[in-house]
Amino acid sequence: MNEKILRYSLLAGAGIFFCMSIAHFFGLKYPLLFVYYDTPYYAYQDKIIAFALISYLCLFVSAARVRAVVPAALVALTVTVLGLSAVNLSEALASVLDGRATTAYWAQTGIFGCYLLWLVVFHLRAGDYA
Repeated sequence: MNEKILRYSLLAGAGIFFCMSIAHFFGLKYPLLFVYYDTPYYAYQDKIIAFALISYLCLFVSAARVRAVVPAALVALTVTVLGLSAVNLSEALASVLDGRATTAYWAQTGIFGCYLLWLVVFHLRAGDYA
């Protein structure tokens, strides 16, 4: 049961990464699909992000199919959560926010962090690789 939850959770993440990729490719700035949705951006940068998100999609689909890939997906997501946290704390972000709060960005980072924790728990509960 835990392995099924893990598998479907990884596939759900792949779906989110696909939606994020589409949002970045077309410049659809919606929260969660576009973490920094209300900041200035350059379209060419978002095309690059869209293509990079396809890598996440492939990684998470692979992890859902092959348990040995799960640790790599967890590392990638951990680095993402840490990276978003660093951006949220950065002077570069503060300079474009002009005094506005980072609460919405932290909330989205927290959602990704909770998803990471969910995956870790079910990865551990699923036990040894079959």
